[in-house]
Amino acid sequence: MSESLPHSANPGAPTLSLEQVSKRYANVEALRNVDLAVGAGEVVGLLGPNGAGKSTAMKISIGLVRPDSGRVRVLGEEIGPDALALKRQLGYVPENPSLYEFLTGAEYLDFVADMYELPAAGRAERVGSYLTALELTGHENAMISGYSQGMKQKVALIAALLHRPRLLVLDEPLNGLDPRSARIVKELLTSLAHRDGVGIVFSTHVLEIAQAICDRLVIVHHGAVLATGTVDSLRHLAGLEGSGLEEVFLALTGTQGIGDIVTALSR
Repeated sequence: MSESLPHSANPGAPTLSLEQVSKRYANVEALRNVDLAVGAGEVVGLLGPNGAGKSTAMKISIGLVRPDSGRVRVLGEEIGPDALALKRQLGYVPENPSLYEFLTGAEYLDFVADMYELPAAGRAERVGSYLTALELTGHENAMISGYSQGMKQKVALIAALLHRPRLLVLDEPLNGLDPRSARIVKELLTSLAHRDGVGIVFSTHVLEIAQAICDRLVIVHHGAVLATGTVDSLRHLAGLEGSGLEEVFLALTGTQGIGDIVTALSR
């Protein structure tokens, strides 16, 4: 592994920067003047209701989708469709990973390693350590088409981590994982950020996970950044000192009154 960076090393160095980014699909304004920055060694949680624009922001961050306006910089450089060298320093897990299911798990990970031009020396050992940690050992030579959702998610995570990226963009990465594997992934992400200086953008609907591992939270609503800060600063913003993140999230996104909805549905 490359030399580790302490958590305090150059904390302001951006691994990702979105500046006034907007994106429209036909009549739908997916993003509107979004500013988002992720420092080296920082885990930023991207939160928001379904359809808020989180996945679009993530796809724009890695150059998969082009914004209509605004600037996107990764590791200090503007990212575009031809920025292959830059993209080799990224790791991405989409919300619904699409794997080559006609390959075995081992073949797929070897294919990914080839794409990132990882040297053959040490490759098997690196893959093996991930397979063991995520309890895929013994399944690596089976076809991916026969994997469960959780097993496919594990393969997608390994593929994103295999080349030791400097920026990780993870859209609901714990979907389908068993509690043990989810715990390992959470601790690994914290270690990658705070020990190795990796910038991480992490989207999840499980607010307890966001509160546990994210250094800072960005709440997106109707395509715009509604609030950003630590859990404590968001509590203060919402006027809910001492409350849980769920109450703060519901207050800031204007989705209180759930009790009334449930009562109406129960009649």
